[in-house]
Order: sequence, then C-alpha cells, then structure tokens
Amino acid sequence: MSQATASSSGVRTAPLRSGFWLVVLGAALWGIDPLFRIILLKSLTSSQIVLLEHVVLFLAAAPVLWRHRAELKAVRLRQAAALLIVSWGGSAVATILFTQALASGDFNAVLLLQKLQPLFAIGLAAVILKERLPKNFGPLIVVALAGTYLLTFGWTIPFGHVNSFISVSSLMALGAAALWGGSTVMGRYLLGSMKYETVTSLRFILALPLLFVITSMEGAPWQSPGGMGASAAIGINLLLQALLPGLLSMLLYYKGLNTTKASYATLAELSFPMTGILINWIVYHQLVTLPQIVGFALIWTALFFISNQQSRQAVPAGLDLSQTNQRSA
Repeated sequence: MSQATASSSGVRTAPLRSGFWLVVLGAALWGIDPLFRIILLKSLTSSQIVLLEHVVLFLAAAPVLWRHRAELKAVRLRQAAALLIVSWGGSAVATILFTQALASGDFNAVLLLQKLQPLFAIGLAAVILKERLPKNFGPLIVVALAGTYLLTFGWTIPFGHVNSFISVSSLMALGAAALWGGSTVMGRYLLGSMKYETVTSLRFILALPLLFVITSMEGAPWQSPGGMGASAAIGINLLLQALLPGLLSMLLYYKGLNTTKASYATLAELSFPMTGILINWIVYHQLVTLPQIVGFALIWTALFFISNQQSRQAVPAGLDLSQTNQRSA
C-alpha cells in the first residue's frame, strides 16, 4: 500500500514541477521580443506592430480554436469576463498604460511600481481562486523581488522624492501591474474549464478587434519599408516575433499554468527580466554587473525553492478541473 501511495505521489508531483518550469520557460521567451521589435520600430509604430503581430497570431490560432470549438458552448458570463481581462486587459490595455506611464512619468518610479505585479497576482489568487500559501512563501517573495530590483536598479536607490510616486503615471504603472497580475489569475481560472490551447487562441483572437480600434484612433500613417529587402526583413522579424515570444511562449506558459498555482506562476514570470539582461549581454554587449549577478542568484534560488514547494502541494480541490477534463476528453 505504501508503494502504491509513493508511486501515485511521484506521478502527481512530476507534472506539478514540470508545469512550473514551463511557466518559467514561457516567460523567459518574452525577453527575446526586443530583438525583433527594435527593427520593426524603424518602420512601424508600437500599436501597428502589435496589430500586425496579432493578425499573424490570429491566422495561427484560428485553426486551433476551430478544433476546440466545442468548448465555447460551455463558456458562461464569468468565463467571458475572465477572457476579456486576459485578452483586453493583459494584452492590450496593460501594455498601453505601462508605455504611457514610461512616456509621461519618472522612469525609475514606474519600473519599481511595475515590480508589484506578483503582489497583485498573489492577492487576487487568494481571493478569487482561494489559493493558500505555505508558511515560508513570504520570505521567498521578498528574495525574488529583491533579485528583480537588483537586476533593474543595482545597488542604487532609484528615487529621490516621494512625488515620484504621486502622479498619474504612477497610477498607470500600478494599473498595468494589477492587470498583468489579474491576467495570470484569470488565465489560471479559465484553465479549470478549458484546454490551454483554447485559452491561448482566445487570448490572441479576442484582442484583435480592440487593437484595430486603437490603431485607427492613433491615426499614424502606414509607412512603406522601401524596397524588397526591407519588406522581407520586416516580414521575417514580424513572423519570428509573433511565433516565438508570442505564440510559442504563451502555449508553454498556459500549458505550465494548467498545473501551477497563479501565486507560484507570477513569481515564475520573473525569468522574463533575466532573459532581457542576457540578451543585452550577448547581443548588445552590455556588461553584466555584480548587482545583476546577485539578482540572478536570488531569483534562481527563489524559483528553485518555489518549484520544490509546488511539487509538494496539490492544487486545491475543485480548481484543477482541467486535468479531469483532459482525462475524460
């Protein structure tokens, strides 16, 4: 009997731990986005890039959604609201708020306030998903946030006056952090009744109408890239951006989120700034500083211990319905 229990436990903990690291990998892929975006920004505005990216993603996601169209019959008002938060809030509105905050406010204050995203996700997960955190989870949050701080600011204190945090741009940064945190929680909620492929497809497809409206209101002209070579370069970069940090990253992310608590997943997303630092070092030859090395070490230490805790804890009963759905499908 004990052997059977051990075997069952081993089967249970393996997907939990691998799911956590899939979230880490999916979020890490977001860090390669600038490699493609920098080239595209020479010819297109940010909203135009995002719109074209979602057109490509629509073409890739539509067949997947058609294959899983039967799941749409079970969508109720709560699921629809969650989908809008994930697609409109997490993909479109949060990005606009954060970009506007950077353009009109104190850069360091905005970045620091955005680091509060895990706290929003953890709080919402406790209220909406009834997730219960282990006793030693709090110190790991502090370690992970400290590591992220060192990656961004080093040893320096990035603000000199309290007025940096009392402004419209600060409210925008907090709004973006709340929407991104809420998107993580709502994604976890949706995976209780949908397959991860369906959630990923709907995230991209539902954001497309809003992006059309935003781009139209912006009124920026569509510029000609000037030549076949330039057009080919833009097309290749747009395709790679859509498929790698876009589609592939979100498929990995939602597949991992399927067996990962939202409160754990939001800390797994801290692999994103680490990838950005590596890209700056490898591609743009920016030296990695000692504070950044310490930040790396702190984040990976936190992720290691969080992964171990995730593998020892079962997702609360009634919330991990996706596994039941998959077994019965």
